[in-house]
Amino acid sequence: MIQVFCNKRGSGKTKRLIELANSQSETIKGHVVYLDDDSRAMYSLNRNIRFIATNEYKLKDFEGLYGYLCGILSGDYDIEQIYIDGLCNIVDGDLPNAAFLFAKLEDVSELFNVDFFININEESCSEMPEFIKKYVA
Repeated sequence: MIQVFCNKRGSGKTKRLIELANSQSETIKGHVVYLDDDSRAMYSLNRNIRFIATNEYKLKDFEGLYGYLCGILSGDYDIEQIYIDGLCNIVDGDLPNAAFLFAKLEDVSELFNVDFFININEESCSEMPEFIKKYVA
């Protein structure tokens, strides 16, 4: 499953994503991973959640992010959920170019039974590309 949260900057998306990750980490049996472009959220997360500040890894595009996520999953078969906070902050790229990433994440989600929760900062979510709209919560 892929679920996208879309709203303007400062609308509380990160806070909601952190609350969701914290509550889910207490109820699921597997592991939870939280990716953010910086380390601000690290101390707000449950200590059982694997936090990764992606700015240390210099990810450049959606294809690189996909490879990075596959590397994370290949290192831990018990991951059940991955939270990505600020997709377009983590990589340089326009949302219309993210079709590759979402298609691949859908395949990975089904193959490895991993759920993805993704925050997208977008001033007008009504202009969201069609391939993403089906995931918007």
